[in-house]
Amino acid sequence: MVQTEEVPQELVAGKKMSKVGTVPNAFLLIHDELIEDFVPMRELNRISVDDDILMEIDCSGRLVYPAWCDPHTHLVYAGSREKEFVGRIKGQTYEQIAQNGGGILNSARLLHETPAEELYEQSVKRIFEIMRQGTGAIEIKSGYGLTTEDELKMLQVIQWIRQTTPLCVRATFLGAHAIPEAYKNNTAGYVDLIINEMIPQVAAEELADYIDVFCEKGFFSVEDTERILMAGIKYGLRPKIHANELGRTGGVQAGVKYNALSVDHLEHLGEEEIETLSGSETMPTLLPGASFFLNLPYAPARKMIDAGLPVALASDFNPGSSPSGNMNFIGSLACLKLKMTPQEAVNAATINAAYAMGVSDRLGSIARGKIANVFITRPIPSMEYFPYMFGSNLIETLILNGEIQSF
Repeated sequence: MVQTEEVPQELVAGKKMSKVGTVPNAFLLIHDELIEDFVPMRELNRISVDDDILMEIDCSGRLVYPAWCDPHTHLVYAGSREKEFVGRIKGQTYEQIAQNGGGILNSARLLHETPAEELYEQSVKRIFEIMRQGTGAIEIKSGYGLTTEDELKMLQVIQWIRQTTPLCVRATFLGAHAIPEAYKNNTAGYVDLIINEMIPQVAAEELADYIDVFCEKGFFSVEDTERILMAGIKYGLRPKIHANELGRTGGVQAGVKYNALSVDHLEHLGEEEIETLSGSETMPTLLPGASFFLNLPYAPARKMIDAGLPVALASDFNPGSSPSGNMNFIGSLACLKLKMTPQEAVNAATINAAYAMGVSDRLGSIARGKIANVFITRPIPSMEYFPYMFGSNLIETLILNGEIQSF
């Protein structure tokens, strides 16, 4: 049994990330939707259970993990963007594609043309795909609407997913994802629209848990970001920020200043940002799938962990820069490209990822009283084997809310 906690923690930082609680030859007792107990098999006689209502799963030779938490995705989108993929193969940059009407604006056009019901059907297929890959909790952002009507449509679809699937779902309003065509030369006007129209309607309909801004050169400045975050906070939306993907923009500092739950991407990070994050309540969240797909630098995870910071991992599942929600592959990338150990990757994709979406009090580890979101692997020899076999599906059984999932 992997990632067990006798005393649950909010997060794990620095050197402690190299330690993962394990119980060999273990017994896990689930009652209703909660984890009731876990003990070594030799202590099984101290647990009293009613054999008439007991369903037993033999996990011989297998490992049991808490289900992955994925705290940064754009999973609700319409269509696909494989033509841009070919463009990058031929040498176009992410910024050039965006300037030519591709990128986020391309997804916004597709989403505008797609009815909410169809958008839900496309998105829920992706939900079941990531469930098969071991994900039990997910944060989903809006941001492909860029109009009040379409941003609300996205957030309503996220709510439908929350209501109709067994995953724990958190919703983030990301109206500040890109500058729409109608405001191409009027960024301040679009920021005003977000503040004065979008945020009040999102809050009135209780459609989002968090607010996010793409704080990058060519998108939203630190000043824009701070205006939007202050407006969101006024309506009870805690910040999360896209920061330092394309350069050192000041997004990390803005995130910590406004007590962001997480700052995400961080491919470009210096000593100043590390010092700013130290001692804060903001989780640095790394998205190696985007670096892999766009051939960008990887975030300096080793430097961050060695400086005592916590680190979370997320898939960044989206149609343009990371079209995969496979957290197993993200864990392998963390080991191969971020130079994290398998134990650090487990902590980053479970307890720290749960913290980055505000649910580490009930998910992210195997602990008494937490929600029973776990998966059982196929027979494998060790924890290290999991990221080592980066192309294999090693998950045999998924249990969410105490119930075995069938696909």
